Amino acid sequence: MSTPKIKAHVEQLAQPFLADNGFELVDIEYVKEGNNWFLRVFVDKDGGIDIDDCGRISEYLSEQLDANDPISTAYFLEVSSPGAERPLKKPEDVFKAVGKDVFVTTYEQIDGLKEFEGRLLSFENDELLVVSGKKQHTIPYSKVASARLAIIF
Repeated sequence: MSTPKIKAHVEQLAQPFLADNGFELVDIEYVKEGNNWFLRVFVDKDGGIDIDDCGRISEYLSEQLDANDPISTAYFLEVSSPGAERPLKKPEDVFKAVGKDVFVTTYEQIDGLKEFEGRLLSFENDELLVVSGKKQHTIPYSKVASARLAIIF
């Protein structure tokens, strides 16, 4: 099974349990590092998740994955919080990040830049408005390569 199909299958298995228990699926990674494969599931909830939450989710997913067996090779399952610099994968994630510090990369230059770090002022009409220092940048969502929350010192 291809990586996109594995991710879609894991999402399908996880989503009912996560929704029923107040969790939000942030991201799924299926990657090879060295000789080992890792299936990483990043989950969050209002107020954040703790080690007990990760354990419950991991136990549920392990049972589901063993029963459905979508992955033919050996792998390590990891369930964790997306962390302080949480990725913003969907438009809903970007909308929730309004008023917070973000780091955005784009596919092509906008205002002569491909990287933007600053406060997300708004997300309207499929455009992010990011202020960095005294400059404001309007970034079309279609041009965003990646976005995440940022910790700016």
